[in-house]
Amino acid sequence: MRNGAGRVSLRYCLGKMKDIRLVIFDLDGTLIDAYAAIIASFNYTMRSLKFPAQSALVVRRAVGWGDRNLLRPFVKEEDLARAMAIYRGHHRKSLLKGARLFPGARRTLNYLKNKGYLLAIASNRPTEFSGIILRHLGLRKYFKYMLCADRLKHGKPHPEILRKIMQKFSCQPKATLYIGDMAIDAQAGRRAKVKTIMVATGSNSRSQLQRERPYRIISRLLDLLKIL
Repeated sequence: MRNGAGRVSLRYCLGKMKDIRLVIFDLDGTLIDAYAAIIASFNYTMRSLKFPAQSALVVRRAVGWGDRNLLRPFVKEEDLARAMAIYRGHHRKSLLKGARLFPGARRTLNYLKNKGYLLAIASNRPTEFSGIILRHLGLRKYFKYMLCADRLKHGKPHPEILRKIMQKFSCQPKATLYIGDMAIDAQAGRRAKVKTIMVATGSNSRSQLQRERPYRIISRLLDLLKIL
């Protein structure tokens, strides 16, 4: 009975995905594990400004809203501009040492590209640093387009970033799938009216993701190949 139900469920999912043309990925926590680089740059900044260093867990939970919002709660407002300069100067180098692909990411991207899907990036990380990651890890060849929050009025969870990418490719929401790892990704996807799949590899727990009621939650990127 369970096997039969599983087959029905799989056929249902495949049917729901048959119209997808555009697959948009978040970057950090979804495709890329850059937490080591972020934590190193964050605590270098704290030490440079004589503020307390923070644990890896505290920093990890603050990731996802862009580097300005990462630093703002931990420094004085008058020190924020200086903190940003220190952080970004350090981060240009730390990304080259501390950023890596999540297991299965390259295989997933190869599969989707070979199947003819349009692939794009939507990230709250600034454009410069997203570009460093894509070049360093050899990912540029997979993506037709990358859009980051520093080029927009609003970052995620606002849906602007997803809407702009869909406009770029003349794609309707029903033909678009968004892959992320945080509650703000699920919120952005819901507001843009696109199916959103959450990968439980980022800053939010599975229970936090479940509260947002995304289309699906998967444990690893390779599980996406069972859906598309």
